Amino acid sequence: MIFKAVGDTRPYPDHGLTSTKDWSDVPPRLVRLDELVTTKRTLDLGALLADDSTFFGDLFAHVVDFEGTLYLEDGLHRALRAALHQRPTLHARVLVLD
Repeated sequence: MIFKAVGDTRPYPDHGLTSTKDWSDVPPRLVRLDELVTTKRTLDLGALLADDSTFFGDLFAHVVDFEGTLYLEDGLHRALRAALHQRPTLHARVLVLD
């Protein structure tokens, strides 16, 4: 199994971070793919296969740590690309919500 679980919602309260600039204050760190719960069930294959998939966005995935669970909010294509390359971890900006 690649992820801890596959979800289709964001079960945590709105955190107010909407832009890449908002997320830039959250420092990146390594997270294990098998500790992540996705917040999307589907993936746009164009995003996964695009050579410039990070050209206009953040280089790091966005993860929300809520009640001890890590939710992959943005960067599903990055996580799957890491899994396809047999890497068990991903660099992500992790926002901790209390």
